[in-house]
Parts: sequence; C-alpha cells; structure tokens
Amino acid sequence: MKFRHVALAASLTLGFATAAQAQVREPVKIGFITDMSGVYSSLDGPGGTAAIKMAIHDFGGSVLGRKIELVTFDHQNKADLAAAKAKEFFTQDGVDMLIGGTNSGAMLAIEPLAAEYKKPFIVIGAVASTIVGKQCNGYTSLYANNTTALSRVTAGAVIKHGGKSWYFLTADYAFGKALEADATRVVEANGGKVLGHVMAPLGASNFSSYMLQAQASGADVLALANAGGDAANSIKQATQFGVTKKMKLAGLLLFITDIHSVGLPAAQGLYLTAPWYWNLNAETRAWSKRFYAQMNAMPSYAQAGDYSAALSYLKAVQAAGTTDGTKVMAELHKMKVNDMFMHNGTMRPSGMMVHDMYLMQVKTPAESKEPWDYYNVVQTVPGNEAFGPAAAYGCPLDK
Repeated sequence: MKFRHVALAASLTLGFATAAQAQVREPVKIGFITDMSGVYSSLDGPGGTAAIKMAIHDFGGSVLGRKIELVTFDHQNKADLAAAKAKEFFTQDGVDMLIGGTNSGAMLAIEPLAAEYKKPFIVIGAVASTIVGKQCNGYTSLYANNTTALSRVTAGAVIKHGGKSWYFLTADYAFGKALEADATRVVEANGGKVLGHVMAPLGASNFSSYMLQAQASGADVLALANAGGDAANSIKQATQFGVTKKMKLAGLLLFITDIHSVGLPAAQGLYLTAPWYWNLNAETRAWSKRFYAQMNAMPSYAQAGDYSAALSYLKAVQAAGTTDGTKVMAELHKMKVNDMFMHNGTMRPSGMMVHDMYLMQVKTPAESKEPWDYYNVVQTVPGNEAFGPAAAYGCPLDK
C-alpha cells in the first residue's frame, strides 16, 4: 500500500510539473545589432540598448502572455559579422524580430536574411536609401531617416543660401556612396555643380590631406557624406585647417552627439536634417529626461527611433495576436505610428516609414540656453516632400 501511495504521489507531482511547464511560454525575443564600441557607438550603441529596454518596460514587459526579452550584438561595423549573428539569432536563438542600428553595409547584409526567415527587421541608424530600393523584401523597414531625405532637405537649404559648387568628403562604403549620389542629384537639379570628391575610410583619424584637396577644389561647400566620429573629426579639422573661412560646411548626416563632441563654436551655423530632436516639445523633453537619467547624455534621434521601433513592433504583435513575421508586418503596414518619435507615420509597401523631417541649424553659443540645447528648428518638412515619390526608389513592392 505504501508503494502505491508513493507511486501515486510521484505521478501527481510529475503531472503538476508537466502542466506548469506547459504554461511557461517561450519569451518574445527582440534582437538588436549595432555598433557598440566603434565610431557610431555614441549615437546608438549602449544608448540604443537602454532605449529599447525603456520601450519594453513602458509596454508592460510582456505581450500575448509572454515575457519580452532583448538580446544584443556588437557588429563592429563588419557586414559579415552582422549577417552571421543575424542568422544565428533567427535560427538558433529564437529571435522574433531584429532592430538594426548603424552602418548601412551591415544592414544590407542582414536584409536578405530577414526575408529568408520571414522576420521583421526594422533599421534605424543606417540610412542608405537602397535598403528600401531594389533590394526591398516586405520584411525590412527603413524607419527613421534615409539618404534621400537628408539630401533633399539639407542640400536644398544650403543651395538656397548660396552654396552652388560642392566638394564631397565621403565615407568609403555603402552609406557614404549612397548619400553622395543622392545629394549630387539634388545639387544638380537645383543648378549647382559638383567639383569633385574624396573617399575616406571608416574610422579615419587624420583628415588633413582631405582638407587640402577640398580647399584646392575652389568649391563653395564642403559636404560631409559621413557620420558619427568621422563627421565630428571632419568638422574639427576643417576648423583647424581654416577650411571654414572659405567654404561652407554641409553636414549631410549629423547627430546631436556629433555636435556635443565638436562644440558649438566649431559647429555653429551648420544646417542638418533630422527626424527628431530631444527639445522639440514637452513629450520629447519628458522622454529624454528619463533617458538622460540612465545615460547621462541626451538621446540622439537613432536612440529615440530604437525606442519607437520596439514599441511599434510590440503593438503590431498585440494587434496580430501572434509573432508570425508575415502577420506582424501586415499590421505594421496598416498602422499609423503616433508616439514621442513621430506623428502619423505610415509605412510604404517598400518598408519606408514616412513622417515629418526637420531642417535644423546649429545654434551659436549665445543662443544656447542649457546643456544639449543645440538646434533651432528652421523648417518642418512633410514626409512625402522629404522622402520623395515612392517610384524613385525602384522597389517592386511600391508598384
């Protein structure tokens, strides 16, 4: 009899354990691949991780009764590393969606994998318009910005203020080449001329020879088709070598972290284009103060975009009632995004998220009223005007 009781108790215990295990569902996993330690780390990197965690917290920490987890990876600005880790995330680690940070080359390498494994892939810090061009696939979204909008808004403003002849200092990879090509089209369409360019490797520390070539060109404008630490170093050395006495600088992709690094005396007067700024309104300021409390720095638009992308994805999962990538993407294409990052944002079939952009001008030291108070908003540019017609991108899905 004792044996029977022991056996019955054991079977009941096993049954309860099995039932409990059945109730424990796999977490919903968000992956984040970006530059965590290199030239773009300050504008995304650990700050982007913090922003995504804020979104998970604000959503409530779970969706569809499943805990939300975040896994991250430093791609070191290497496309092969980024692609290998993305495949591992999708096939081995159970990642349901991926947020892509900086470096267009890395993001372009991941893009086909998102389509192959039918996983939503939202790109924030990388801006090459080719991501939503002929390579578009229905699973990738370019969410915050792109080289077309940067060129249309910034280059257009500089030309209107007398910058008719241009010389480019260009990052020697996919992003820089796409940005120069887009800006060249805008310059020429507005009656300007491009007198030449020089290609600089990612992470270059000495720009002196490039500055001499720019000065020798006789151009009105030195256009910086680079970003992050490279853009900051370019501005610093342009000032040191006296380039700014004869040429206007056009920062085609600048982040607030770059301006903070350079300082207002060197950056004042620069025009730039951004989808977001921490000091735009009460909502952006409130969110940014929360971010600042964690990171001791105001957020870049990339970090704010990371937050918005994670939140939009989780809302789409909730609406779809599943993490199935195809169904979630269908919800993302249907929904309008309204949060502290954008208002009435809509996703084209190509994956291009269309929303208002802002033409900014960097303040003088006298105009700045507090730390990180760096921009005057010159103009709000409607999304369709900034990003241009869908047909221009060449994505078959837009047809």
